Order: sequence, then C-alpha cells, then structure tokens
Amino acid sequence: MVPRAVHTLQSVSVIACEDTRHSKKLLEHFSIDTPCIAYHDHTDQRSANKILNRLGGGEDVALISDAGTPLISDPGYRLVAQARSQGVSVIPIPGACAAISALSVSGLPTDKFRFVGFLPAKSAQRKNVLETLKSVHDTLVFYEAPHRICATLNDLIDVFGADRIGFMAREITKTFETYIYGTIAELFEKVSNDSNQQRGEIVLVLAGKIVNDESLSPDAEKIVKLLIKELPITKAASLAAKITGGDKKQLYQLALTLQNK
Repeated sequence: MVPRAVHTLQSVSVIACEDTRHSKKLLEHFSIDTPCIAYHDHTDQRSANKILNRLGGGEDVALISDAGTPLISDPGYRLVAQARSQGVSVIPIPGACAAISALSVSGLPTDKFRFVGFLPAKSAQRKNVLETLKSVHDTLVFYEAPHRICATLNDLIDVFGADRIGFMAREITKTFETYIYGTIAELFEKVSNDSNQQRGEIVLVLAGKIVNDESLSPDAEKIVKLLIKELPITKAASLAAKITGGDKKQLYQLALTLQNK
C-alpha cells in the first residue's frame, strides 16, 4: 500500500470492494473506516447504478479488488466503462500486479509480451486457444487456477512442445512464494511432484516462438552454443550478434532454447 492509496481510501465517500470481508482486514490494518459496498463479477446493474448515481452526485468512489491491480483479470471494467461514458474521471493508483511482477523476474524478453489472462477451464477449449498462440513470437503471460495447473502444463506440452522455455511464479509477495524456471516439461515434473506448487495464485510466463530468420547465419547456433558455456545468456547473445551480424533478440531466444536442451 502506497501512501496515496491509504489517503484515497480514507478520503472517498465509499469503497467498492470485490469482497467486503477480505477488504475489511486490509482497511482495519490501516485504520480506514470508510463505508464499503460490494462490487464483483456477479453484481447486477442496479448495484452499478447506485455507484454511478453517487459519482453523478459529486461523490468520490474507490474500487479495490481482493488481490493485485483491480480490473486485471478482476471485475470492474464494466463499471469503469459506464463511468467514462458519463464523463466521470477515473484515476489509477498503481500497485502490485502479478503479471508484471512475474514477467520482470522471468528472464524472458519483456520488450514485447502478450497478457492472455485465464485460459478456458476445459482441456479441449484450452487447447484450441493455445493453438492460436503457439506461433506468437511475443512472450506470453497467463494466470491459472491452482487446481488446473497440472492439466494446463500438460496441454502446453501437447501444443507448444516439451522444450519451450517457461517460468512459473506462485504466491508472489506472500509467505510461500516460489519461482520455477525451465522447460515446460520441467515445470510439469516439479509441479506434479509437489502438491504445494498446486496451491495459491499462479502466473505462467512462456517464451515466444523463435523467429526463423535468414539474418541468422548458419554458424549462429554453433557460436551461441560455445558462448553460453562461458557467459551469461544476455552477454552471449550480445556477443553472438556482433560476431554474426544477427538480431540480438533472436539470438537471445536461441540461447534460451539451447541452454535448456
């Protein structure tokens, strides 16, 4: 909680919460006694209208979620859309976001990434979505429910291949936070053999498909193989780019793949 967030929650007329019971613990910790109302995925339009009426009457309303940044795979975007359509100013107060936090320590390229959010719950539908993503070159970021993590990793192996590089972050900032890096097959093995890794809030980060580009010389793979034995991946890719004239980002992804073979 940044000071601006505490001040805002203390000064608004009402706080719209995903779950008032969960939020109460946070608010009590910071001695915030502002009235709370529920706003979540199953809230009907009448409840939304009550909030919009407050805003229309000149009141300030804060919207918070159970965990992480509101509206990132959390309810609330419909309320924001309606508020904006009525000319209401909506201001973010930046805080923790699981997707960005996981991406930042994944070791995978961050210059281009695609946030997918939650995949479908059923395997057949999940695989259909993954088929549309397997050729994407950007780093992919997913959220996943703990009771589906093994099934999803298994589907990822079937669609993306066992050797695609991945990273799993679990329970970020909490007592039992863990981070696992390796091929999808290695992630699956570690998670399936440890029930503790099948609990809590999970973020999966996957490397994008390596670009097969003629700018990489035939000797690029040989040079990268030699360099990663002696240097960190980033330095190896940078030096390989200078030697071969190839694209550093492509060589970095090539190095990631070769390191885990």
